[in-house]
Amino acid sequence: MSRRLLGAAIIASLAVTLTGCGSGGSTSEDNALEIWIRQAPDSDSAKTAQKLADAFTKASGIKTKVVALFDDFETKLNQQAAQKQLPDIVINDTAQLGNMQSQGWLREVDKASLSGGDKLSERAWKAATGSDGKFYAAPFSAQAFALIVRKDWREKVGMEPPQTWEDLTKLASAFTEKDPDGNGQKDTSGFVIPAGTKRGYASWYASSMIYANGGDFLKANGPGKYTATANDPKFVEAVQYLQDQFCKTKTVNPGAVSNDTTVTHEVFEKGQGGIYLVGPYVLARFVKSVGTDKIEVLPVPKGPSGGPGTLGEGENVYMMVGSEMEDAQKKFAEFAISPEGQKIGMNKDANGAIVRLPVNTTVDMSAERQDPRWKVFQESYDFAVYAPPVPNWAPIRQTSADAINTVWADCSADVKTAMDGLNTKLTQELQSQKAS
Repeated sequence: MSRRLLGAAIIASLAVTLTGCGSGGSTSEDNALEIWIRQAPDSDSAKTAQKLADAFTKASGIKTKVVALFDDFETKLNQQAAQKQLPDIVINDTAQLGNMQSQGWLREVDKASLSGGDKLSERAWKAATGSDGKFYAAPFSAQAFALIVRKDWREKVGMEPPQTWEDLTKLASAFTEKDPDGNGQKDTSGFVIPAGTKRGYASWYASSMIYANGGDFLKANGPGKYTATANDPKFVEAVQYLQDQFCKTKTVNPGAVSNDTTVTHEVFEKGQGGIYLVGPYVLARFVKSVGTDKIEVLPVPKGPSGGPGTLGEGENVYMMVGSEMEDAQKKFAEFAISPEGQKIGMNKDANGAIVRLPVNTTVDMSAERQDPRWKVFQESYDFAVYAPPVPNWAPIRQTSADAINTVWADCSADVKTAMDGLNTKLTQELQSQKAS
């Protein structure tokens, strides 16, 4: 049968009832292309994914079923893989490619035969490439990181947009010390940071500053081979700069070392801090919750020893193995990367975009979105850095997050010593992945 049933544990967690196929035919659900996306159920983003699937069905006649999951997404995929019941399509982070490909979950993609593939950004195609140099996904969405700043606070303290890291420190200090919200209390911070270790957030956040200073976690050392570089002076300098914000200037929101992005978004919205280094996916949300006239988007300043650079991320359309709907998988991928699919995913200026920056080079973002602040993210993408195509990036990000979080949480910790230790662990991880 073409439709695979979800396992009982997943059925319970999703509260979804699915109908099996009989030998005499299939139900409409059984013929549906099952699409998993890492978004919260009933969220604006999940609704956008449904719009994309509905438009694909209208164009192709192929029925779809969208399953939106956020918490424990990878765990639930693993459970489905163990039962040989993977969904047909997964829309997930570019950084998850190595993990899924190394487990044999992904169909290889023939770039030349994928209709519209030649219209996609080459930078985005790199994020669809495995450690063996082959393609295992269709690029779908891109994003680069920039600073979302309280413009009204910056004007209140009489400062210009930061051009250097020193300027950034001064702005963060002013937001912390000079009562930018005017309530007569010292209750604001400069930076809001998701500095916890869950899903590697501390590393995820720090990476933009590391790249902006010309550093990196790994260095390519031949095809599929890498050397750990977490103790490189440029890397250490970036982590030290952020430790100084926690420990010397004390410009980071309280509790940051335990926070993930869900909490940090709320901290920014509540006016507890004024500088958030983050992707464009929260721009529409903050425009609505904070006020469009109160926020601005600024590029990450180039570091003192390198740059420019910032974190590059995105989502790919992954065609999963084991599907009996391979032609439908390919047609969905082609629709998702088409101008129509990209525009639906962008959702104009509204909240819920699942295409942050279009990867189809024929799509004019300025024609779809009127908010000029998106342009800063688009321009930053020109020097964005993706996670390298190691067999499994997840343990590298997590190990890095644990080490970086430790030096932010413990002001007595020596950053250079800690990064030497991290480099040793990353070297061991590369060896275990046979990528050194």
